[in-house]
Amino acid sequence: MDRPVVLIAEELSPATVDALGPDFEIRHCAGADRAALLAALPEADAVLVRSATRMDAEAIAAGTRLKVIGRAGVGLDNVDVSAASRAGVMVVNAPTSNVVSAAELTVGLLLAVARNIPQADAALKEGHWKRSRFTGVELSGKTLGIVGLGRIGTLVARRMAAFDMRLLAYDPYVQPGHAERTGVRVVGLDELLAESDFLTVHLPKTPETAGLIGFDALHRVKPGVRIVNAARGGIVDEAELYAALKEGRVAGAAVDVFSTEPCTDSPLFELDNVVVTPHLGAGTAEAQERAGVCVAESVRQALSGRFVPEAVNVRMGTVDDDLDPWLTLTERLSRLFTATAGGLPRTLQVTVSGEICRHDTGVLELAALKGALGAVVEGGVSYVNAPLIAEERGLGAGLSTGPDHPVHRSLVTVAGTLPSGERVSVSGTLTGLRGGERLVEVRGFEVDLALTGDLAFFRAPDRPGVIAAVGEVLGRAGIPVETLQIARHPSGGAEVLVAVGQGPLAPGGTGPGAAGLGGPAARPFLDDAAAAVDATLNWAMEYPR
Repeated sequence: MDRPVVLIAEELSPATVDALGPDFEIRHCAGADRAALLAALPEADAVLVRSATRMDAEAIAAGTRLKVIGRAGVGLDNVDVSAASRAGVMVVNAPTSNVVSAAELTVGLLLAVARNIPQADAALKEGHWKRSRFTGVELSGKTLGIVGLGRIGTLVARRMAAFDMRLLAYDPYVQPGHAERTGVRVVGLDELLAESDFLTVHLPKTPETAGLIGFDALHRVKPGVRIVNAARGGIVDEAELYAALKEGRVAGAAVDVFSTEPCTDSPLFELDNVVVTPHLGAGTAEAQERAGVCVAESVRQALSGRFVPEAVNVRMGTVDDDLDPWLTLTERLSRLFTATAGGLPRTLQVTVSGEICRHDTGVLELAALKGALGAVVEGGVSYVNAPLIAEERGLGAGLSTGPDHPVHRSLVTVAGTLPSGERVSVSGTLTGLRGGERLVEVRGFEVDLALTGDLAFFRAPDRPGVIAAVGEVLGRAGIPVETLQIARHPSGGAEVLVAVGQGPLAPGGTGPGAAGLGGPAARPFLDDAAAAVDATLNWAMEYPR
């Protein structure tokens, strides 16, 4: 089989390619060359970029096979996430890859702006020994105001505590317990501005944060404050910062990010009390390698059809590792539900019971949507576009938790009511040390089948010889069968369920069975088997092996 194509559009560390492994065909192009990018995208299953490649709506439309866009870094300004979501393309980045590097740069900029280090360096190299001109201030005993106590802000706080600084933070979303453990007192923005000797910004740029440190804020700061922005350009208004520096309300500033980048000309460059750097927050070898490896691992997950918790356009947060195999099980159960139901219900109901309920199982609802729609929708369904497609088709979903199951440690049931009023359900669990997927209930019939290979089911009159008759027809047709199982409904009745299972076939197999029980070549023989026992062939389907 052809290996999925991963297109690397910018220079990434060798460790990135190593992390992808041998399962993919690696291709390269110059992402900044628009024509080259658009020419390479139609054959790509995934594309890895940094900041120079624009993955806008046009590029995403050109990537007709695209399943995932990987941004080896934090910012997503060059990726149209909305267009990707509409196309069902997952977008992943490396949100934690540069946190240490960004925090360390902030510490360096705080020291630089406090002690005039770059200015003194430049003067001495020009032959001027002017010690008094570059007299600075100590950090010890001063108050540091941290705007945004996320990952980077927290690392900065921990490092600056070693300088004996008093730490304040403004962050409406931070948990009080987290701030206390970090040794930071959370205050309102006005109090932080009024008390801070140094101010550092660690926020994402959003409509709410753009210009947050602007005219009003810079007129409420403590006189002589020194400001550092190594987060995103535009959070600190550069024009207003320039005015505050000129007027002396702000004693100094260090700026690593700008509203428009690359920036090679700014009024701030004219001022001796300003330190500037060209967006170096993630500019370490360690951060770049970490970003590439992180994204490569996410791409591997996405191309294997697995859930990627770090995806920025999937409507779920972090998922416990223990839930990962249950995602696959739920998706397969939902595909089986669609097959046995012959279509989609109005609402898909997922019920979980047992030990699994100790976790946040909300993501199983998303897995059920993906599985149900994947069997009936052309063009591919992913964790990204499943909610959008479900909304378009009027398919709702719900999740509930049940009590402990009397037989199974944990159980997932996917159920729904068809337009005819009939209620259909399938249930499964994971068993053994390796967590093997087992189907344990279909339409109320209790079964015990591995969810590997292909499955076909017959509803037949309850009379002797049913299994023998089905096996004889399939045997004459040369269709290999691994499992023949009969099940009766717990409520009794005149029907039995005959389950036929076929494990993974050897490569290069021939004959009707080579396509799997779910393949078209086997269908006439399955119909013959059904006729032999006066049965209804409900469904036959092929599972990913």
